[in-house]
Amino acid sequence: MKKITAGLFISLDGVVEAPDQWHFPYFNEQMGAAVDGQLGAADTLLLGRVTYDSFAGAWPEREAAGAEDAPFAKKLGDARKIVVSRQPLEFTWRNSELLRGDLAEAVTALKNEPGEGTIGISGSISIVRQLLAAGLLDELHLLVHPIAVRKGTRLFDESDASIPLTLLSSTPFTTGVMYLVYGPAAEAPEGGYDEAKAHLPAE
Repeated sequence: MKKITAGLFISLDGVVEAPDQWHFPYFNEQMGAAVDGQLGAADTLLLGRVTYDSFAGAWPEREAAGAEDAPFAKKLGDARKIVVSRQPLEFTWRNSELLRGDLAEAVTALKNEPGEGTIGISGSISIVRQLLAAGLLDELHLLVHPIAVRKGTRLFDESDASIPLTLLSSTPFTTGVMYLVYGPAAEAPEGGYDEAKAHLPAE
């Protein structure tokens, strides 16, 4: 079964919108390795329409330019790219196709395709939310930046249903960014103050 991972640049106050406006000052070799390990290692990319248009408008030119980011651009170009859109699209970036049918059903079928591999998501907040709610996301990679953006779309919208997660790894970067990887949890922990007070310091 294939694994699905999502990678997001996120501010301390939970904003994930327009990271190009605030995250670049924190980008270093550590973050580059983290992005390559999550997105660059995927053989399939699952992208929303807006994210796809942004990628397709930049990465093919970067690959052709042959600069220092060309190897990463080639990885993205070589990967199978599946785009979630309600409208038909004309693709100019190689290995691109439109997702057919219901998102949850189509992603479940992708996960169950023969062989191993990773389906990577970058940005595409609506897709991440839906897959988290459906229990289909295996790993949520958050690069938490030490800045409160204070405006823009946040990762989690309001809902009556909680989404329990378990921390798989945490890595601090020299820029102050925290690299946190979460996986699904079977259920949220239970307990109240009576259980918590046992862990307070004794006199």
